[in-house]
Amino acid sequence: MKTKIYILLALLLSLNSFAQKFEELAQTPPMGWNTWNKFGCEVDEDLIKEAADAMVSSGMKDAGYEYIVIDDCWHGERDEDGFISANKERFPSGMKALVDYVHAKGLKFGIYSDAGGTTCAGRPGSRGYEYQDALTYSRWGVDYLKYDWCDTDGLNAEGAYTTMRNALYEAERPIVLSICEWGQNEPWEWAQDIGHLWRTTGDIYNCWDCEEDHGDWSSWGVLQILDMQEGIRKYAGPGHWNDPDMMEVGNGMSTSEDRAHFSMWAMLAAPLMAGNDLNSMSKKTIEILTNKEMIAINQDSLGVQAFKYQAEDGLEIWVKPLANGDWAITFLNRSDNEKTLNFDWKKHLIEDPDFDYTLNFQQEEFQVNDIWANKNLKSTRKELKTIVHPHDVLSLRLSKK
Repeated sequence: MKTKIYILLALLLSLNSFAQKFEELAQTPPMGWNTWNKFGCEVDEDLIKEAADAMVSSGMKDAGYEYIVIDDCWHGERDEDGFISANKERFPSGMKALVDYVHAKGLKFGIYSDAGGTTCAGRPGSRGYEYQDALTYSRWGVDYLKYDWCDTDGLNAEGAYTTMRNALYEAERPIVLSICEWGQNEPWEWAQDIGHLWRTTGDIYNCWDCEEDHGDWSSWGVLQILDMQEGIRKYAGPGHWNDPDMMEVGNGMSTSEDRAHFSMWAMLAAPLMAGNDLNSMSKKTIEILTNKEMIAINQDSLGVQAFKYQAEDGLEIWVKPLANGDWAITFLNRSDNEKTLNFDWKKHLIEDPDFDYTLNFQQEEFQVNDIWANKNLKSTRKELKTIVHPHDVLSLRLSKK
């Protein structure tokens, strides 16, 4: 008997040595929707179906959104063999039927689990059941896994996420792996070959500039999350993205704050995962979430994250190299006051601090397009003079003439 066990273990180790993540996935930042920010544990199959319907009818699908992700609290019990099922009261049709519904809409389905023994809301985690859970997700037709980091005392983060990566690979269904360990173990330094995106911070909170203290941990406002991205852009690129958490657009901030929030996530080449109620979106929220020019900045094939070029008195200038020699520039007004902008392009030589990109306005002329106003501002030969409103942005695309 012991000999057979040793042979089986050796076989599993041999298989794992060839395991890898699915490299062809997430070549641009994933776009979709997640239940947690708005609904928390109040999830059921009707909510997911309605969200899928709304993603299509609102124009979000046409704008590039594709993942419908159910976060924590979908779980039922494990059976006598250890296989997980969905909560039967909340998901009476079963998870496979729900996945099929989402797929029939031309969308993809995402699910949630945790590397620990229990999830953050106390449901069954995947610790010790990684291969069974991966096989279950594969059988259901899941396309995306958000994998959290609660109840993980004694675990090594890199090892735990590698185990789930290997399990997904052995289950033979390409699934995007979203690493959600809040940046505590600096995943940008080790996760490129394990996951397709990794959280860089703790949870986001629905405010412009604040900290929500939960005692032994905090949630963070948009500006706090933005500031936490300092120094890690060099680790991101096609197939491996820094993730500053899901968006709060449409959850109660002002229109200008939502617009700035969305713009900065686009500039950061961050995953664009909406976190609002898709069934009750205002026209303004839909316009922000489906702005195709801003989405194009986010989804640019070069896959280079923006850097902060300049900051003075609450006004920041963020610059993002794009494919085909184009550039994106966003002027972010963090302050409570209007900022007068007099920007003489020819006086600025902009050099990327991490990659070999240089923007020299003395040598090249660019056409300037105001993304949010959908307005041609002529070219970089002309000094840019305008007002940037409080808690708002001026986002521009510079195209070679």
